Amino acid sequence: MKSRVGYEKVAVSSRVRLARNFADYPFPGRLIRDKHAEELAAEIIRLVGAQLDAIDDFRSYDMRAVSEETAAFLVEKSLISRDLLNHRAIAAAFVHGDENISVMVNEEDHIREQCFAQGFDLQRAYERVCGIDDAISESLLFAYDARFGYLTACPTNLGTGLRASVMLFLPALSRRGILKKLAPDLARQGYTLRGTFGEGSGGEGDLYQISNEVTLGYSEDAILNKVDEKVKYLVEFELRERANLKAEGGLKLKDSVKRAYGVLSNCCRLEAKELISLIAELKLGVALGYFGADPTKDDRIEELDALAASMRPAGLDRLNGAPLSEEEQNELRAEYTAKKIVKMNLIR
Repeated sequence: MKSRVGYEKVAVSSRVRLARNFADYPFPGRLIRDKHAEELAAEIIRLVGAQLDAIDDFRSYDMRAVSEETAAFLVEKSLISRDLLNHRAIAAAFVHGDENISVMVNEEDHIREQCFAQGFDLQRAYERVCGIDDAISESLLFAYDARFGYLTACPTNLGTGLRASVMLFLPALSRRGILKKLAPDLARQGYTLRGTFGEGSGGEGDLYQISNEVTLGYSEDAILNKVDEKVKYLVEFELRERANLKAEGGLKLKDSVKRAYGVLSNCCRLEAKELISLIAELKLGVALGYFGADPTKDDRIEELDALAASMRPAGLDRLNGAPLSEEEQNELRAEYTAKKIVKMNLIR
């Protein structure tokens, strides 16, 4: 195996998701139109919840009753999808205590089980989500076909129903125009490259998800290995191109990075999109060694990722303890970010 030194400065997080449906119930697309929809949905939610409660600490969220603020927070944390909210009348979610595992009920499929792991660790995410999958299958029969595997609402999920994805910080490949050229080749090879929040989203802060496109015809191990190898390729490509980006950017790039530090540590109002952009500049600066320390051993990129994730609108409302207006969020975001950035002691 090739050395993974520096991989943690590119791979932000890993996720493994399993799509499943139950043999004895209409799929959610039909279920929501059934005259007994609420009764059937309640039964599915109860059975899934009982199995999850038996194995670990999960908090349940009834989408019919959850507040808009809580729903927004769960979406920001990627614990539920926006599509789940479209099925509020029949949907629920179960979130593990460490907020690294969630099970969405009655989204596109009866259940979407997903597990996150920090950095580049698909195997850990896979092992944890498999434990959840095994527990649920003990009481509910999955819809399965000997030829097509697990039956799902979307044909691309047929087979194992497994999606393995890794969130990557790719400023060099993105800014040098290489990523745009790579995307068609990745698609032809069976991979999907998406933005921060999946399909239809952009690469905010130079963050991109790489995942497998097809699950039919491949074993779970084969899918994990294929994604693992493609992530290694992209990470090593990115690490090589960062040197070129630094050489080409020269003083102008260094100035942009230091200006980002100046704004984040001194501004009085800060919008969400501006924060993401400026944080990306700081992360790039850390990665290129503009703030001292060995970039391969510097853990401040992880701190900056955590800061950016906590400063989205719903996260700020939760930090404040009550909903804020947009301008109040901008003010609190600036104040909180400045304190965190100064405390990180980037300028040494």
